[in-house]
Amino acid sequence: MRLDLSIELSAVVVTIKDNEAMILCLSGALDLSNPDAQIPALPSGPFIPSAHRTFDLAVRAFVTEQTGFDVGYVEQLYSFGDEGRQASGSGPENAQRVVSLGYLALTADSDFQSALKAQWRPYSAFFPWEDWRQGEPRSLKDDLRPALNDWCAQGPSAVIRDLRKGRIDTLFPDDFDHWNEERVLDRYELLYSAGLVAEAWRKTPETPAVNHGLNMASDHRRILATGLSRLRGKVKYRPVIFELMPERFTLLELQKSLEAIAGLKLHKQNFRRALDRTGFTAPTGLYREDTGGRPAELYVYNRELFRFSPSLGLSLPRA
Repeated sequence: MRLDLSIELSAVVVTIKDNEAMILCLSGALDLSNPDAQIPALPSGPFIPSAHRTFDLAVRAFVTEQTGFDVGYVEQLYSFGDEGRQASGSGPENAQRVVSLGYLALTADSDFQSALKAQWRPYSAFFPWEDWRQGEPRSLKDDLRPALNDWCAQGPSAVIRDLRKGRIDTLFPDDFDHWNEERVLDRYELLYSAGLVAEAWRKTPETPAVNHGLNMASDHRRILATGLSRLRGKVKYRPVIFELMPERFTLLELQKSLEAIAGLKLHKQNFRRALDRTGFTAPTGLYREDTGGRPAELYVYNRELFRFSPSLGLSLPRA
């Protein structure tokens, strides 16, 4: 049997639109478990050594080619190469192993012209359990927790049941104070192990009793979970949130953008105090009148001030 190896580049492109964290998706990807269905996919393309000088340039090129969209900030996430992550060749004698390099890209511009079916989708469509801005998600309380408890009880031994319970209690704690918003990937992997996402059932004729979140092509939801985990962590130690902001913004818009990324409600006064200590923002003396209340002053990011100096991220004090 000959095993062909190819490299694919997949991009998690994030923007903020109407106070929601949005993911750039292509429509029309084939669902390997249902050839008649089409599901969202991340912008992806093959790395061709003869055509692409670097991975970064390649990922920028095919995102623009597929969506007509120019991305700004880009960083590599992780390598994904699990067996069966993508369709194989025509037969066992011509099997293909695809290794994907995942990238995170941030942009403040949500407008694009696409020759393909591309659209922005909220990340909560894929991970509804991750958005706690309005309290505990109803789907988590009503469906997901009972399903996880059933999976735990079905463990074949006391040792396995204890291990499952430990994972559930750690990743989906009853006490919100113990909720770690950065562990998006760990929670997705737990649901995959429990058979509570559709991707876990692609190699079997069975269908899941409970399927949470919108299914994606290949292992793109795992790549998306990795990107969201990275972004939620990175906003705390690097000022990357400003890559998602327009040139001028109100402090409330900045707070709501952070809330959209983290899936958390922030304490307004504590957030403002922490922001003041960073020196990241400067007032412009201009005001936005269309706030529905008092005019709000517009601010800018002190990009030049931190251009050559190390800088931290932003504190996320919970409400």
